[in-house]
Amino acid sequence: MSILDDPGLFGRLWAASYDRTDNPDPAATVEFLAPLAGDGRVLELAIGTGRVALPLAARGVPVEGVEASPEMVAQLRAKPGGDRIPVTIGDMADVPVTGPYTMVFLVFNTLFNLVREERQADCFRNVARVLAPGGAFVVETFVPDPAGFDRDEQVQMRAVTEDSATIRLHQYDRAAQTFVRQTITFDRDGVHLKPFAMRYAWPEQIDELAERAGLRLAERWADWDRSPFGPESRAHVSVYRTA
Repeated sequence: MSILDDPGLFGRLWAASYDRTDNPDPAATVEFLAPLAGDGRVLELAIGTGRVALPLAARGVPVEGVEASPEMVAQLRAKPGGDRIPVTIGDMADVPVTGPYTMVFLVFNTLFNLVREERQADCFRNVARVLAPGGAFVVETFVPDPAGFDRDEQVQMRAVTEDSATIRLHQYDRAAQTFVRQTITFDRDGVHLKPFAMRYAWPEQIDELAERAGLRLAERWADWDRSPFGPESRAHVSVYRTA
Protein backbone atom coordinates (compact mmCIF):
# COMPACT_ATOMS: atom_id res chain seq x y z
CA MET A 1 0.00 0.00 0.00
CA SER A 2 1.26 3.48 -0.87
CA ILE A 3 2.27 5.88 1.88
CA LEU A 4 -0.48 8.12 0.48
CA ASP A 5 -3.20 5.54 1.15
CA ASP A 6 -2.24 3.90 4.45
CA PRO A 7 -3.99 5.66 7.36
CA GLY A 8 -2.37 3.44 10.00
CA LEU A 9 1.23 3.94 8.87
CA PHE A 10 2.07 6.88 11.11
CA GLY A 11 0.92 5.05 14.22
CA ARG A 12 2.72 1.85 13.39
CA LEU A 13 6.00 3.73 13.00
CA TRP A 14 5.70 6.32 15.75
CA ALA A 15 3.44 4.93 18.50
CA ALA A 16 6.25 3.55 20.65
CA SER A 17 8.13 6.87 20.71
CA TYR A 18 5.31 9.37 20.18
CA ASP A 19 4.96 10.41 23.82
CA ARG A 20 8.71 10.99 24.04
CA THR A 21 8.64 13.59 21.27
CA ASP A 22 8.26 17.30 21.87
CA ASN A 23 4.47 17.46 21.67
CA PRO A 24 2.65 20.60 22.85
CA ASP A 25 1.25 20.82 26.37
CA PRO A 26 -2.50 20.12 26.04
CA ALA A 27 -3.63 22.45 28.86
CA ALA A 28 -4.64 25.38 26.63
CA THR A 29 -6.29 23.00 24.15
CA VAL A 30 -8.40 21.46 26.90
CA GLU A 31 -9.39 24.88 28.26
CA PHE A 32 -10.57 25.86 24.78
CA LEU A 33 -12.45 22.65 24.02
CA ALA A 34 -14.18 21.90 27.32
CA PRO A 35 -16.76 24.74 27.14
CA LEU A 36 -17.62 23.85 23.52
CA ALA A 37 -18.52 20.31 24.54
CA GLY A 38 -21.58 21.41 26.48
CA ASP A 39 -23.43 18.47 28.01
CA GLY A 40 -23.08 16.12 25.04
CA ARG A 41 -20.71 13.50 23.71
CA VAL A 42 -17.58 14.62 21.89
CA LEU A 43 -15.37 12.85 19.37
CA GLU A 44 -11.66 13.20 18.72
CA LEU A 45 -10.51 12.13 15.28
CA ALA A 46 -6.99 10.60 15.34
CA ILE A 47 -7.12 10.30 19.12
CA GLY A 48 -3.64 8.78 19.15
CA THR A 49 -2.17 8.15 22.60
CA GLY A 50 -4.71 10.42 24.30
CA ARG A 51 -2.60 13.57 24.68
CA VAL A 52 -5.75 15.76 24.56
CA ALA A 53 -8.54 13.25 25.17
CA LEU A 54 -7.33 12.07 28.57
CA PRO A 55 -7.14 15.49 30.27
CA LEU A 56 -10.41 16.47 28.58
CA ALA A 57 -12.08 13.34 29.95
CA ALA A 58 -10.63 14.17 33.37
CA ARG A 59 -12.68 17.38 33.18
CA GLY A 60 -15.83 15.28 32.99
CA VAL A 61 -16.27 15.54 29.21
CA PRO A 62 -17.53 12.24 27.67
CA VAL A 63 -14.86 11.73 25.00
CA GLU A 64 -14.80 9.07 22.31
CA GLY A 65 -12.19 8.55 19.62
CA VAL A 66 -11.41 7.31 16.14
CA GLU A 67 -7.89 6.06 15.43
CA ALA A 68 -6.43 4.17 12.47
CA SER A 69 -3.55 2.68 14.44
CA PRO A 70 -4.11 -0.09 17.02
CA GLU A 71 -0.56 0.62 18.17
CA MET A 72 -1.51 4.15 19.15
CA VAL A 73 -4.61 2.90 20.95
CA ALA A 74 -2.49 0.41 22.91
CA GLN A 75 -0.44 3.34 24.22
CA LEU A 76 -3.65 5.13 25.20
CA ARG A 77 -5.02 2.05 26.97
CA ALA A 78 -1.84 1.75 29.05
CA LYS A 79 -2.39 5.18 30.64
CA PRO A 80 -4.58 5.90 33.68
CA GLY A 81 -8.14 6.35 32.45
CA GLY A 82 -7.28 5.23 28.93
CA ASP A 83 -9.32 2.05 29.21
CA ARG A 84 -12.48 4.10 29.83
CA ILE A 85 -12.44 6.02 26.53
CA PRO A 86 -14.33 4.28 23.71
CA VAL A 87 -12.21 4.16 20.55
CA THR A 88 -13.24 2.94 17.10
CA ILE A 89 -10.41 1.65 14.90
CA GLY A 90 -10.78 3.13 11.44
CA ASP A 91 -9.89 5.84 8.97
CA MET A 92 -10.73 9.29 10.34
CA ALA A 93 -11.90 10.41 6.88
CA ASP A 94 -14.73 7.88 7.14
CA VAL A 95 -15.70 8.97 10.69
CA PRO A 96 -16.89 5.38 11.34
CA VAL A 97 -19.27 6.21 14.21
CA THR A 98 -22.92 7.25 14.42
CA GLY A 99 -23.14 10.26 16.75
CA PRO A 100 -24.71 12.65 17.39
CA TYR A 101 -21.85 14.65 18.93
CA THR A 102 -21.94 18.19 20.24
CA MET A 103 -18.31 18.59 19.18
CA VAL A 104 -15.78 16.83 16.96
CA PHE A 105 -12.14 17.92 17.06
CA LEU A 106 -9.04 17.28 14.97
CA VAL A 107 -5.87 18.90 16.28
CA PHE A 108 -2.12 19.30 15.73
CA ASN A 109 -2.15 19.45 11.90
CA THR A 110 -3.68 15.99 11.63
CA LEU A 111 -6.18 17.02 8.96
CA PHE A 112 -3.16 17.23 6.67
CA ASN A 113 -2.37 13.56 7.32
CA LEU A 114 -5.18 12.90 4.83
CA VAL A 115 -2.94 13.21 1.82
CA ARG A 116 -5.60 13.50 -0.86
CA GLU A 117 -7.97 16.45 -1.18
CA GLU A 118 -10.93 14.15 -1.72
CA ARG A 119 -10.25 12.40 1.57
CA GLN A 120 -10.09 15.72 3.39
CA ALA A 121 -13.46 16.52 1.82
CA ASP A 122 -14.78 13.12 2.94
CA CYS A 123 -13.70 13.92 6.49
CA PHE A 124 -15.65 17.17 6.59
CA ARG A 125 -18.72 15.60 5.01
CA ASN A 126 -18.73 12.72 7.47
CA VAL A 127 -18.15 15.01 10.45
CA ALA A 128 -21.20 17.01 9.36
CA ARG A 129 -23.16 13.74 9.31
CA VAL A 130 -22.45 12.95 12.98
CA LEU A 131 -22.68 16.47 14.45
CA ALA A 132 -25.72 17.42 16.47
CA PRO A 133 -27.61 20.53 15.28
CA GLY A 134 -25.47 23.54 16.15
CA GLY A 135 -22.52 21.25 16.89
CA ALA A 136 -18.91 22.36 16.48
CA PHE A 137 -16.04 20.92 14.45
CA VAL A 138 -12.72 22.26 15.76
CA VAL A 139 -9.66 22.05 13.50
CA GLU A 140 -6.09 23.09 14.34
CA THR A 141 -3.44 23.30 11.60
CA PHE A 142 -0.39 25.30 10.64
CA VAL A 143 -0.68 27.98 7.98
CA PRO A 144 1.59 26.97 5.07
CA ASP A 145 4.57 29.27 4.53
CA PRO A 146 5.81 29.06 0.92
CA ALA A 147 9.25 30.20 2.07
CA GLY A 148 9.57 26.87 3.87
CA PHE A 149 9.25 24.86 0.66
CA ASP A 150 10.72 27.07 -2.03
CA ARG A 151 12.37 24.08 -3.71
CA ASP A 152 11.25 20.59 -4.63
CA GLU A 153 13.66 18.78 -2.32
CA GLN A 154 15.14 19.47 1.11
CA VAL A 155 17.74 17.69 3.20
CA GLN A 156 18.06 18.38 6.93
CA MET A 157 20.47 17.07 9.51
CA ARG A 158 18.47 16.09 12.61
CA ALA A 159 20.94 14.52 15.03
CA VAL A 160 24.51 13.22 15.14
CA THR A 161 26.08 11.24 17.98
CA GLU A 162 29.03 8.92 18.20
CA ASP A 163 26.65 6.00 17.64
CA SER A 164 24.13 7.30 15.11
CA ALA A 165 23.15 9.95 12.60
CA THR A 166 19.65 11.03 11.59
CA ILE A 167 18.72 13.00 8.49
CA ARG A 168 15.34 14.09 7.17
CA LEU A 169 14.47 14.35 3.47
CA HIS A 170 11.48 16.16 1.98
CA GLN A 171 10.13 15.94 -1.54
CA TYR A 172 7.43 18.47 -2.43
CA ASP A 173 4.74 18.48 -5.07
CA ARG A 174 3.73 22.12 -4.83
CA ALA A 175 0.97 21.82 -7.43
CA ALA A 176 -0.71 19.07 -5.42
CA GLN A 177 0.22 20.75 -2.08
CA THR A 178 1.77 17.52 -0.82
CA PHE A 179 5.09 16.37 0.50
CA VAL A 180 6.68 13.05 1.37
CA ARG A 181 9.14 13.06 4.25
CA GLN A 182 11.61 10.34 5.09
CA THR A 183 13.45 10.31 8.42
CA ILE A 184 16.50 8.08 8.14
CA THR A 185 18.60 6.95 11.08
CA PHE A 186 21.93 5.17 10.61
CA ASP A 187 23.27 3.31 13.62
CA ARG A 188 25.10 0.12 14.54
CA ASP A 189 21.95 -1.92 13.94
CA GLY A 190 21.51 -0.70 10.38
CA VAL A 191 19.31 1.80 8.54
CA HIS A 192 15.92 2.77 9.96
CA LEU A 193 13.24 4.48 7.83
CA LYS A 194 10.19 6.43 9.04
CA PRO A 195 8.22 7.81 6.08
CA PHE A 196 5.46 10.38 6.44
CA ALA A 197 3.30 12.41 4.05
CA MET A 198 0.97 15.42 4.21
CA ARG A 199 -1.35 17.47 2.06
CA TYR A 200 -1.28 21.00 3.42
CA ALA A 201 -3.95 23.62 2.78
CA TRP A 202 -4.46 27.29 3.47
CA PRO A 203 -7.27 28.37 5.83
CA GLU A 204 -9.50 29.59 3.00
CA GLN A 205 -9.17 26.20 1.29
CA ILE A 206 -10.22 24.48 4.51
CA ASP A 207 -13.18 26.85 4.71
CA GLU A 208 -14.20 25.69 1.23
CA LEU A 209 -14.12 22.05 2.36
CA ALA A 210 -16.36 23.00 5.27
CA GLU A 211 -18.82 24.92 3.12
CA ARG A 212 -19.15 22.02 0.71
CA ALA A 213 -20.05 19.83 3.69
CA GLY A 214 -22.69 22.26 4.95
CA LEU A 215 -20.56 23.73 7.74
CA ARG A 216 -19.77 27.41 8.30
CA LEU A 217 -16.81 29.12 9.94
CA ALA A 218 -17.91 30.48 13.32
CA GLU A 219 -14.56 31.42 14.93
CA ARG A 220 -10.90 31.55 13.98
CA TRP A 221 -7.99 32.16 16.34
CA ALA A 222 -4.22 32.10 16.01
CA ASP A 223 -3.82 29.66 18.91
CA TRP A 224 -5.65 27.92 21.73
CA ASP A 225 -5.30 31.03 23.91
CA ARG A 226 -7.62 32.86 21.48
CA SER A 227 -4.98 35.24 20.18
CA PRO A 228 -6.38 37.18 17.18
CA PHE A 229 -5.78 35.56 13.82
CA GLY A 230 -4.15 37.75 11.19
CA PRO A 231 -1.99 37.77 8.06
CA GLU A 232 1.16 36.96 10.04
CA SER A 233 -0.33 34.04 11.98
CA ARG A 234 1.51 30.79 11.44
CA ALA A 235 -1.28 28.54 12.79
CA HIS A 236 -5.01 28.66 13.28
CA VAL A 237 -7.71 27.11 15.43
CA SER A 238 -10.97 27.19 13.49
CA VAL A 239 -14.45 26.36 14.78
CA TYR A 240 -17.01 25.28 12.19
CA ARG A 241 -20.67 24.78 12.99
CA THR A 242 -23.57 23.10 11.32
CA ALA A 243 -25.52 25.56 9.22
